Amino acid sequence: MKLSALQQSYTNRRSNSFRAAGGLDSSVDGSGKSPAAVFWLVLHGLCCLISLVLGFRFSRLVFFLFFSTASNGGTSGLYPSTPFLGTTADIAGSLSFQANSSPNLELPPNRTAGGISSSRVVVGRHGIRIRPWPHPNPDEVMKAHRIIERVQREQKLQFGIKNPRTVIVVTPTYVRTFQTLHLTGLMHSLMNVPYDLIWIVVEAGGTTNETASLLAKSGLRTIHIGFDKRMPNSWEDRHRLEAQMRLRALRIVREEKLDGIVMFGDDSNMHSMELFDEIQKVTWIGAVSVGILAHSGNTDELSSVVHKKAEEENLPPPVQGPACNSSEKLVGWHIFNSLPYVGNGATYIDDRATVLPRKLEWSGFVLNSRLLWKEAEDRPEWVKDLDKLDGVSEEIESPLSLLKDPSMVEPLGSCGRKVLLWWLRVEARTDSKFPARLVF
Repeated sequence: MKLSALQQSYTNRRSNSFRAAGGLDSSVDGSGKSPAAVFWLVLHGLCCLISLVLGFRFSRLVFFLFFSTASNGGTSGLYPSTPFLGTTADIAGSLSFQANSSPNLELPPNRTAGGISSSRVVVGRHGIRIRPWPHPNPDEVMKAHRIIERVQREQKLQFGIKNPRTVIVVTPTYVRTFQTLHLTGLMHSLMNVPYDLIWIVVEAGGTTNETASLLAKSGLRTIHIGFDKRMPNSWEDRHRLEAQMRLRALRIVREEKLDGIVMFGDDSNMHSMELFDEIQKVTWIGAVSVGILAHSGNTDELSSVVHKKAEEENLPPPVQGPACNSSEKLVGWHIFNSLPYVGNGATYIDDRATVLPRKLEWSGFVLNSRLLWKEAEDRPEWVKDLDKLDGVSEEIESPLSLLKDPSMVEPLGSCGRKVLLWWLRVEARTDSKFPARLVF
């Protein structure tokens, strides 16, 4: 009985709702649509057609521009006539974003920087001002570079090398006219290295006060070693003696068990700061590309013919370093082309001729110091023992002589495509006007 009563009540309610809806429909049909509703319906259909042809983003922008102009009380557009005039922030990126501009804010007329009118574009909701470059205010430029440096430093702390290793720099040297000039340049490069650093300086002819006083000014941790042989006058003998001096430094690394990355920094080399970040990636032994700046003190016609011949033959750039295939694997070496200088290379240090590098310079190699340790547990088997190189040290021309398998070298610097240091061998001649022990 109760169930039938509930069903009858539900049926009555449904019939009443249908009658109300029918009455509403009849009233709407009878009165007709208003002009405003028809306008909005047509506008909506037009926007739909535009969105089909040009895309939803464009139609949305047109719709937004149309109604924002009407709602802003007659302003000239969505954005004010003059962009935000920033200083340091827009110099750093040459752009300034007008993110906090109010639609109803009236700004002064457009100004210029240094008498040069600036252009302006609109992207999204913000006006962008393109500043003239270079900026006329040097103080603002320096502030911008400090900001960029700070950002890069913070990025390096977050995304850079987490546990950097100590950098061990090996430098052979001797007292000469421009020794202070060369060592000072290398010293300032090493002082800017952001890692722990040990500087091993091997001096031919024994340690001298001139070199010791210069090393003391650096404030770096240095190991000053004297070598009993004096530096010879011929370039061939000099290269051999420098190889022996570097091996002497490597033995010090082994005896003291210095842990880090060994690099060979000659006092006449020029280093990029990126090099010291790149060598942190090496596992055992790596190689980087070295740009060769062949120097010639001879300005006669013969020297001009040599350089002209090299340009006409379209010779490859003077770079030493690893050569890789498309798979980023080491397949060979780029070697400095000395053919244009045949018969014109310097034989002695004071010759007025072009000073040529070796086939592969030591400065283009870095190695893990644990390769030199005797008791290293994970020391690879393809490395020779330094004790076995005592009798043949004169024949060593590059760190490749320390390896049983040269293919184990790791190419660094985008597989040798980046030149991270430059080789420059400039020596004072015997007719130099400066004294041999000049104090700077």
